[in-house]
Amino acid sequence: MARPIVLSNGELHVGINASGLVHDFYFPYVGLENHSAGPELRHRVGVWIEGQISWLDKTSDWEFSFKYPHDALIGHTVAKNESMGIILEFDDFVDATHNAFVRNIHVVNTIDRPREIRVFMHQAFAIGDSRSNTDTAQYLPDSDSVLHYRGRRAFVVSGRNGEGAFDQHAVGIFGIEGREGTYRDAEDGELSNGNVEHGRVDSTVRFVLSVDANSSGRFSYWIAAGTSTRQALMVHKQLQDEGTIRRMERTAANWHQWLRPALKASKKIDPEYRDLFINSLLIVKSQIDTRGAVIASTDTTMLNYSRDAYGYCWPRDGALVLWPLIRMGYKDEPVRFFEFCKDVLNPSTGYLMHKYRADGALGSSWHPYVHDGILAPPIQEDETALVLFVFAQFYAIHKDSKYLDMFYDQMVVPMANFLAEYIDQATGLPKPSYDLWEENFLTTTFSTAVTYAALAAASDLAEARGDSDHCVKWQSASDDILKAAQRHLYNSDRGYFYKGVILKDGHLQKDETIDVSAFFGAFMFGLFPADGEEIQTAVKTIETVFELGDEPVRGVPRYENDNYYRTETSGLGNSWFITTLWMAQYYNETGNTEQVQRILEWVKLRALKSGVLSEQVHPETQEFMSVAPLTWTHAELLSTLLDTISEPKEQ
Repeated sequence: MARPIVLSNGELHVGINASGLVHDFYFPYVGLENHSAGPELRHRVGVWIEGQISWLDKTSDWEFSFKYPHDALIGHTVAKNESMGIILEFDDFVDATHNAFVRNIHVVNTIDRPREIRVFMHQAFAIGDSRSNTDTAQYLPDSDSVLHYRGRRAFVVSGRNGEGAFDQHAVGIFGIEGREGTYRDAEDGELSNGNVEHGRVDSTVRFVLSVDANSSGRFSYWIAAGTSTRQALMVHKQLQDEGTIRRMERTAANWHQWLRPALKASKKIDPEYRDLFINSLLIVKSQIDTRGAVIASTDTTMLNYSRDAYGYCWPRDGALVLWPLIRMGYKDEPVRFFEFCKDVLNPSTGYLMHKYRADGALGSSWHPYVHDGILAPPIQEDETALVLFVFAQFYAIHKDSKYLDMFYDQMVVPMANFLAEYIDQATGLPKPSYDLWEENFLTTTFSTAVTYAALAAASDLAEARGDSDHCVKWQSASDDILKAAQRHLYNSDRGYFYKGVILKDGHLQKDETIDVSAFFGAFMFGLFPADGEEIQTAVKTIETVFELGDEPVRGVPRYENDNYYRTETSGLGNSWFITTLWMAQYYNETGNTEQVQRILEWVKLRALKSGVLSEQVHPETQEFMSVAPLTWTHAELLSTLLDTISEPKEQ
């Protein structure tokens, strides 16, 4: 289930699902410690009217719409139930400066008579991703709230209805001892006012509104978070004192200030895509932890089907995600990301590992140290190369020596030395590592292209630093890789670049799979000339193999016979937004603006109303596949739209 609304301040991150419910609740890191990860942990919302209760996720009577209407990471959700004559409008946000999730709720009575409407807000946590039975929840009468806590994590639940808070509450257990949860207590319209429970605990609070015929009422609800009960209660008190409308206004102002560079750029973009551009940037920002980690996706849907989710920082993805922000002039997020990479980098090896948690710890991996008899670190070389390359672009834009002071010795030098020395002497190419898609161990065209470009960029950094020895060393290594690539990586028989090669038993084995990343790497990082025969022929091969005619545009799979989330009827494989947008970037570079527009329209038609995009879509039904949002997808859309801006040429 996609997250049509995601909200964040860099420490507290909340994902709202397609039923308008809290589905993910991360604190104090984006992407780490999801306290609501699990099918029993949805924060249910129920409406009781005239003896009947309806839960937003338990009936087909509810219709939903989602959007970001304020040029801010403030979500607007409308839930409509015609049979009950009720509309709920949620204005949801995570406070910009306080760790609080707030829902300002507008309750509309569409029936021609006055009614009492009772709204039940339920919350369930497995604090610390623990899944253990050691949490506590208790009613705090002095602060009109319910406290959930475990160790150094505390959540205070409250709200405001007129001059007071909720009028009833229930604290209990769920998922054990035959208990389903306190939301069941609400189904007669009343709550038991249970005050404390420990174990696997949940709670429900009630707000009662007397609403005239064809009229409406309002109340607010919040969860204040802290690393201690004292801290969470202080945030709760701030919301009580200031009110949630004032906090929402301040949060909106904070986002408007942050968006200033993007709003300036958006004025040069086709108006048809401006909202999608701004919303994509907001979604990207929601996935960035304040300490620098760029999370691939906070959508935990995959936990229901797979062993793990995407709540990690892949250094490669992070570098590509930050590239459009760097182009727009943002500094804070890139600097924090580079600091994150510098801190997790092993200075003695010079390479970055597969992926990391938001706290800098090493993430899970399925890559071994032994690869069909070859001993090598379980890495993807492009992860190190792309971070180095993007840092060099960041420095080239700002030309501020303080960034070299911060990163040259501890990040640039070990990374570039590793790339320059991790060379297969028999081929002159980089040694094998795992491919961009994390599946195959070989020397790929993509990783080779990025390594070549990263070393050339590092040489420029060395020159700026006055480090002549490294300048020569890294440029020489880059030149040698270029010659080797042009000798080994083009497959004239298929008119395309090899996905990759690997030397085994003295023979160079070549993977002829048509992989779009091979083309994109060769083109974007200058491994082969953009106007050369190899690139032009490769584009024609992609268009033929993946059936890319002028009409209609279809999305592009990653590579031939891609089985990741593939369905039996999907033919060529699922369409990926990333690879499709890569093609748009090529078409834009070569002046094929009509094809660029077709691809952008294809993307826009598949985006949710809030602008959220997934990793991939089913090529026949067009339904989202895998996680949504995927941060990298939104970054490639930003890069593509920035590419369409025509800057005036200097006279």
